[in-house]
Amino acid sequence: METFIASRLTAGNKIFPSKIIIDQLGVTLKIPGLFSGNEKTIPFNRISSVNIICPFIGFSTISIETTGEGSIKAHGFLKSEVIRIKELILQKM
Repeated sequence: METFIASRLTAGNKIFPSKIIIDQLGVTLKIPGLFSGNEKTIPFNRISSVNIICPFIGFSTISIETTGEGSIKAHGFLKSEVIRIKELILQKM
């Protein structure tokens, strides 16, 4: 299991940064909040594509598209982190 935590320097991650967790079952995006939070898990067999946006300056965004389960989009990760996340997902698909 690997966990990736968004930078606190990005919008929406100042107090409670987003987390992407990759384990044997799938990919989980956790967005904590003060009184409640959101969590979405997508099994590997439902993932249709993984897209990353890596600007020359600034933090990267990853978007995980699925077949019928919606999508996960998270911002605030280093370029090396989104590349590692994409590699892990593609290995397990």
